[in-house]
Amino acid sequence: MFLPTVRSTSATRHDVVIVGSGVGGAAAANVLVRAGLRVLMLEWGSRVQRGGHNWASDAVLLLSPHYTTESPYLIRGDDRGVMGSFHCVGGQAVFFGGVALRMREWDFDADPDISQGRDGAWPFGYDTLEPYYAQAEELLEVAGDDTSDPTAPWRATPYPHTPAPLQGPALPVRDAARRLGLTPVPLPLAIRQHEASSPGKACVRCGTCDGYACAIEAKRDPSTAILPALEARGLILKPNTVVVRLLRRGDRVLGVECVDRTTGRHTVEVGGQYVLAAGALASPRLVLASGLHASSPAGEWVGRCLMRHCNSIVYGVFKKPLEGARAFHKQIGIMDLYGGNGRGPKLGCIQSIHPPPPGLVRARAPALLGRLAEPLADRCTGLLSIAEDQPRPENGVTLDPRRTDRFGVPLGVVEHRYTWRDVKARLSLTRVARAVLLEAGAAFTFVVRIGTFSHALGTLRMGADPRTSPLDPWGRFRGLDNLWVADGSVLPRAGGVNPSLTIAAAALRTAERLAGVRRPSLTGRRRERATEPVRATPGGAG
Repeated sequence: MFLPTVRSTSATRHDVVIVGSGVGGAAAANVLVRAGLRVLMLEWGSRVQRGGHNWASDAVLLLSPHYTTESPYLIRGDDRGVMGSFHCVGGQAVFFGGVALRMREWDFDADPDISQGRDGAWPFGYDTLEPYYAQAEELLEVAGDDTSDPTAPWRATPYPHTPAPLQGPALPVRDAARRLGLTPVPLPLAIRQHEASSPGKACVRCGTCDGYACAIEAKRDPSTAILPALEARGLILKPNTVVVRLLRRGDRVLGVECVDRTTGRHTVEVGGQYVLAAGALASPRLVLASGLHASSPAGEWVGRCLMRHCNSIVYGVFKKPLEGARAFHKQIGIMDLYGGNGRGPKLGCIQSIHPPPPGLVRARAPALLGRLAEPLADRCTGLLSIAEDQPRPENGVTLDPRRTDRFGVPLGVVEHRYTWRDVKARLSLTRVARAVLLEAGAAFTFVVRIGTFSHALGTLRMGADPRTSPLDPWGRFRGLDNLWVADGSVLPRAGGVNPSLTIAAAALRTAERLAGVRRPSLTGRRRERATEPVRATPGGAG
């Protein structure tokens, strides 16, 4: 048990307290800070230092110092064991590959093939989110061109930036896809493609992007694209601060209890409004640990309907080293099989991706395979298949009340199994990906199934039905007047594309509502104080 050294209530009163600094929390903060509100952001992890060390083979994903098992999740279902999580300023998006795709228009429509007749539809359509997509693309400096994309949704404005020309292994893959009658398109990327106002910050097309923190800050993750400017405008960001519970009285959250990760000091941070943006696993875990689900008419749905996409990578191994093999691979997408809207069953998309990171292979694979990682990287490229999975109530996040982490929070238990429908969709995409790589000249292919929860979504979904959706259509927690959610947990459907841009767009919409409709109460003088007596009933009636 982590023993506190000091317990106190912060003397500072904030208009809004945000838990989490990932893409959803950062997007929400952008609206709130620029609206003139006093915002405190609490982040479990530390700041990511940038420099040449980010290019090292041991800086990737699970080998990064920002991946930790100090508060593990117990995994049940298709994967079994114990899983850690990423904690750093900017969240897991620091390690994303930069792909910033919008969901397709029909992703927002009811689809019995996905929902199986269960409630879980979006409470609004694509048209409602379109202007927020545009804001998110501007915020993340997305470079793209979807004029040739057969499934691209309508847009009121063009992409903020144009993509760089294709190069390296993307070229033979593109040509092979065309020969097979497919329509490969450039992926929209939240990566600064051209020299701009920050010399030295444009992408250098290195091979350490997806899975790595960007050494030169060209990748526009929240810690590079959003948070520095907000801190300059007054955002207070506290890293190494672990939120252990939210304190409630009646229909209002009165404070968040925190532990300093390095000193063990306990504090209670107080605000007028609260935004949960800790991620689709951590946010419901915190709601459950705080007992907040008891206040909601949809309390039994908190943590349910976890989605993660049904993903796999097909790697093609070529006889000769590929030109530009160590350069940036994630350049093209194949959307022809996306489906939906009366054009066949919903499948998803295919995207080019880099070879297996040698450092990760050496660390995780048997010794013989590990030694092959380095030479294999010069002869290999991949295609990632992203298939939408069904939002099933059986999949979700619960607590193990018998076990706690070192901060005293019950461990999270993650239950997830794919349906046969999910697997068939993935296999259909995989077959096409393999055909493209063989057409491009690969001597053979092999498939790696993705077992991470990097695309975790849906556990605090928004919806029109108060009985089955913990959040209202604006992202406010039903049953509590001043609690909002702005991360991947709000999405009622996963779609078949990378979720970061949709998370950002939904967070911008939620924050705009919070800043506008709730601003009189935020800046008013009526204040309730969260002090020590409240701690006896975290999540209770008070």
